[in-house]
Amino acid sequence: MIQGINPGDLELRGMLLLCDASGIELESHALHEAAEGLLAGFDGDWRQKGVHAIAIADKQSFQIRRDEHTHPILKDCCTLAKPLLDDSNELAAVLGLIYEPRDEREEREARALFAAWVKAIQSDLIQVRKQAEVERLAAMKHGYEEEMRKKAVLYQVAKQLHGNMDVDAVLGEIMSSMKKIYPSADIALYLTQDHSSQLPMVKPLQIQHGEEDSLMRAYMESRAVFTCEIIAGRRCQRLAVPLSGKQGVYGIMQVIIEEGLGSELDVPFITELAECAGAAFENARLHESSNIMIHELRLINEITRRLNQSLKPQEVFQFATDELIKIFKANFGLIIQTDKDNRVMTVQSSNITEMTHASFDLDYGFAGLMIESREPVIVSDYAQHPEIPSKFMEMTGARSMIGSPIIVGSEVLGVIMMAHRLPDYFTYGNFKLLQVLSGHIGLAMTNASLHAEVRRMAVTDHLTGLYNRHYLDEQIKLMQQRDPCGSLLLTDIDLFKNINDTHGHQIGDESIKQVAQIIKGSIRDTDIAARWGGEEMAVYLPRLQLDQALMVAERIRRRVEEETDPKVTISSGVSHWNREDEKISVESLFYRADMALYEAKRTGRNQVRIG
Repeated sequence: MIQGINPGDLELRGMLLLCDASGIELESHALHEAAEGLLAGFDGDWRQKGVHAIAIADKQSFQIRRDEHTHPILKDCCTLAKPLLDDSNELAAVLGLIYEPRDEREEREARALFAAWVKAIQSDLIQVRKQAEVERLAAMKHGYEEEMRKKAVLYQVAKQLHGNMDVDAVLGEIMSSMKKIYPSADIALYLTQDHSSQLPMVKPLQIQHGEEDSLMRAYMESRAVFTCEIIAGRRCQRLAVPLSGKQGVYGIMQVIIEEGLGSELDVPFITELAECAGAAFENARLHESSNIMIHELRLINEITRRLNQSLKPQEVFQFATDELIKIFKANFGLIIQTDKDNRVMTVQSSNITEMTHASFDLDYGFAGLMIESREPVIVSDYAQHPEIPSKFMEMTGARSMIGSPIIVGSEVLGVIMMAHRLPDYFTYGNFKLLQVLSGHIGLAMTNASLHAEVRRMAVTDHLTGLYNRHYLDEQIKLMQQRDPCGSLLLTDIDLFKNINDTHGHQIGDESIKQVAQIIKGSIRDTDIAARWGGEEMAVYLPRLQLDQALMVAERIRRRVEEETDPKVTISSGVSHWNREDEKISVESLFYRADMALYEAKRTGRNQVRIG
C-alpha cells in the first residue's frame, strides 16, 4: 500500500510504518540506508504505548518532538502518527513516521512529505476498501445464485420424487438427480433388509460392527458422515447420508468423488436432497403398503364373511383350505386340528386325499413345532434342510412351505400349512398374511362354541356363576307344567349393609360369591340355583317335598355360618307347591317364600321359616 516513497534530496534518517487498527504492523520502509540501525534493540512497545496507541484510541493525529521523547533509543527522534479512516469514518489503519531531522528545513520537508504520504495512502485505502466491498458483494451474489440454483434443483427433484408412488421409480429418480449434479462421482444406495429393488445401483445394507465403517455410522447415528481417504491409491471424498423419513432410516446414500475430478461434495445440499428423497421413499412405501393392506383387508373381510355363514366345523375347514390354496397359488394345503386330551392332531381338510383324516402325535413335524412354539414357520427349500420330518412335504415333493398355528385366545386349536413345488416360492408378505388369516379361521372354528357360550352367559349371573332370575322363572314355569311338586328356597345375607360399610364393596362381593358356592355345593345337579337380586339368592328344588326342602335349607344355613370369611349368616324362607293346590303359579310360590324370609329376619335372623 505504501508506494512512491521518495524523500527527495534529503538524507533524512527515519522509518515509515503502517499499522492496522489493532496496532499490528503491516508495512515498514526505511527512508535512508542510514536508518537501518535507527530502531536497533527497540522492542516495538512504542506502537502500543506511544502515539500509535493514542491515534488508534482517539482517532487523532499526534506528534512528539525530539526533546519530548523519553525512550532512550528515540531521544534524538521526532514521531508523527496519523489515523486513516475508511469511507464509514471508522479507523482502518495508522501511518507513523519516526525521523531524526538535522535542521528546521528537514523538519518542514519531513512534515510535508508525511502529509503527502497520508493523502496518497488514504486515497489508496478507500479504493482498496471499495474494491474489497465490490469483491464481497460479488461473492455474495455468486453464493446467492449458487444457492438459488441448488434450491431450483431441490425443487425439481422434490417435484419429481413426490409425484411418484412407485418405490423403484423414486429410487431411480434419486440416482438420476445425483448423477446430473456429480457426473464423475461413484453413487450407490444401500437399503435395509426390509426393502429390495431391481436397480443395479441399489444394494442391501450389510450390518457391520466396524467403528470406521461410514455407512454404519451414518445409519446408526442417523447423520451425514464425511471423510477424506485413499481409495485404490487415489485421494477421495466419501459422504454417507441417511435416507430417512418420519418412521425411521430406510437406507444410506453413498457418494464417492476423486479430488480434482469434479466439484467438492456439498454436504448440506446432499443432506437436504437425501432428506427429500427419504420422505418421498417413505411416501411411496406407505402408498404401496396401503394398497397391499386394502387388498388384504378386502380379502380378509370376504373370507371372514363366508366362513361365518356356516357353523358346521367340517364346512369351515374345507372352505378355508380351498380359499387359502387360491389366495397363495399353492399346490397343496391342509388344516390340522389338535386334540390335546388324546395328545394327537388330525388333518380335517386337504386337497391331498391320502392326508385327509390322517392323525399324528402332537410333537410330529412342522405342525408339532408350531404347536409347541406357537410361532409360524416358513421353509424356503425343504430339499436343502430336511432335518424336520414331514409326511406332507415328502408325499407331495414340495420344496417351499408356509405354516401358521391357529391360536384363539391362549389355546392352539390347530395348524394351517400351504406348500409349493418350487423353492423360495412364498414371500414374507404371504407369510404375514397367513398369520392374519389363521386367526380368522380360528375364530370361525370356535364360532359354534362361542354361540353356546353366549347363550349360557345370557342366563347366568357374572358375579356368582348362578343362573339369573329370568331363567329361574322360565324353568319353574316349565316344571310346574310337568312335575307333581316342587319347593323354592329364598335366602338373604343378614346385615349385608354392615359388611359393605365395614369391609368395603369388594369384600361384600366376595361374601356373595362364597354363599353362592356353598349353595351350589349343597344341592343336586338337577336343582336350579339363581341370584335373585343383590345379596338374595333362590334355589328351586324340583320334585322335592317340604320336609326335604327344609333339610336342604338348614344344611345351607349351617355351612354358611361355619365356612364364610368374614363370617356371615343367612335367613331363609321355604315355600312348596303340589298338583292338588288350588292355585299353582311362579308368583304365588315366590310370594310365600318371600313372606317366610321376611318373618325369619323379623324374628332374629340366621334361621329358616316356612311360607
